[in-house]
Amino acid sequence: MAIIRLTKEFSFEMAHTLTGYDGPCREIHGHSYRLFVTVIGEPILDPSNPKYGMVMDFGELKKIVNETIIHRCNHAFVLRRTTDNRALLETLQSAYSKIEAVAYQPTCENMVAEFARLIAARLPQRVKLHSIRLHETATSFAEWFAEDNP
Repeated sequence: MAIIRLTKEFSFEMAHTLTGYDGPCREIHGHSYRLFVTVIGEPILDPSNPKYGMVMDFGELKKIVNETIIHRCNHAFVLRRTTDNRALLETLQSAYSKIEAVAYQPTCENMVAEFARLIAARLPQRVKLHSIRLHETATSFAEWFAEDNP
């Protein structure tokens, strides 16, 4: 039996701010993110199965990632929810529909870990999340690997 890895690439536009950060990223700014999601498993060996020969249908992986990540993050403004920014959040949420307040600092590192958690929970039982790479810029990215996160 062959173990195969499948990777699907996604892209989205998102703005964020790093609350309390001591550099320029404390200001509201945006990125053109590229997300690479890799799953691992064995192709289905049953010729009567419509997914015969597939580890996973790319369309199913696309649906999972779109529903959990892309639809939520694309053209959104993401910031960490704190007691100090409650009024700001209320103001933004009353004027805009894509304001995401998260419990963590929305760094590339924290987002890739959160994306891994969300995607892994939705995968078919026989397919495992292998890795995620999130490019914040063309030359800067964070990676999550299942083997590093037992």
